[in-house]
Amino acid sequence: MRATALTVVVAATLALPLAANAAEDAVEIPPPALDAAVAESGMAKAILAGGCFWGVQAVFQHTEGVVNAVSGYAGGTLASPSYGQVTSGLTGHAESVEITYDPSIISYGKLLQIFFSVAHDPTQLNRQGPDVGTHYRSAIFTVTDEQKDVAAAYIAQLDTAGVYPKPIVTELSPLAAFYPAEDYHQDYATLHPDQPYIVWNDLPKIANLKTMFPEVWRETPTLVFAENAS
Repeated sequence: MRATALTVVVAATLALPLAANAAEDAVEIPPPALDAAVAESGMAKAILAGGCFWGVQAVFQHTEGVVNAVSGYAGGTLASPSYGQVTSGLTGHAESVEITYDPSIISYGKLLQIFFSVAHDPTQLNRQGPDVGTHYRSAIFTVTDEQKDVAAAYIAQLDTAGVYPKPIVTELSPLAAFYPAEDYHQDYATLHPDQPYIVWNDLPKIANLKTMFPEVWRETPTLVFAENAS
């Protein structure tokens, strides 16, 4: 679907200014009333799916307290799936990002606030922007019972507050397994900032993170492959 959408994006990019090019507008939302306990040491993981993993990965790579953000696949039945198998829509996986973070610097709830606000639109069912299919669904794959409780409470809080024009459709389920995507998908937005899909869909998300969450903004992204920094 992404290759087909790219043709449309190229044409639209020629006709519209960059400011109008975001597939989804960021939404200012309150922080979670219930958050995970603050850990004084050790790393934690969060697995989030919000459409194409290129943009979601890029957002969290620019987030202070995130040690690593890896694009990959979660929520399906096939072990070690390939990109082609996942995008067929037959494996049940969603394009996801595994976020390794320092809970003493940033909380799980803060990651969810960024996820629901600037990383994607949680009211779009089985799609994000130009990308359509269950593999582009909004989903949170929880690692602990505490994450499940925080995520469920936050979804209920946001729906009750009516911060979106439609109900949140984010799927909430325990993580069975996470499989890293192929190397060429890692650090994609950093490596290809002029690619029309990135310009249209993902650079606005990164800009929104900087504007809306300056307290956790990091100018230099943390990358999966250090050689990509040069």
